[in-house]
Amino acid sequence: MSMMSIRAATPRDREAIRLVEEHAFGQQAEAGLVDALVTGGDAVVELVAEEDGQVVGHILFSRLFVQNGGKRFAALALAPLAVEPSFHGTGIGGALIREAHIRLKEAGEALAVVLGDPAYYGRFGYSHARAEKFESEYQGEALQALAWGDAPATGRLVYASAFIALAA
Repeated sequence: MSMMSIRAATPRDREAIRLVEEHAFGQQAEAGLVDALVTGGDAVVELVAEEDGQVVGHILFSRLFVQNGGKRFAALALAPLAVEPSFHGTGIGGALIREAHIRLKEAGEALAVVLGDPAYYGRFGYSHARAEKFESEYQGEALQALAWGDAPATGRLVYASAFIALAA
């Protein structure tokens, strides 16, 4: 029986992470986003899942701000989450989300935002209802939020500059 383990990503994992992202999304945009977020210093929590010494999953939470009038509240963007296609349905994505949430809560983070499938991310506490009052170019059913603590429910979501490059 194989054992899956989750650990913090290291610089040695960059190439393996790039491959997981490209395989999972079938394109290079997400891998480029990861590189830009890490290089730009915007990564807050980055984890990999390993199976028999091979990186098969990856998750990245980057710094995002909620701008509300003159106030800026530090929050997080979950993007991307990727699992090697041959490992889909094995629970690796969920394990990465749960482990990242534990680390983020311990670090005192209070709010995370994700753009993704509501049926999937809803299982981990994310909801569009929590995100629907945020101003964002990504506003819609797929925009969901999860708050662990006292966090704003309104304001403009300001993503790391790497996301702006991705949208261009």
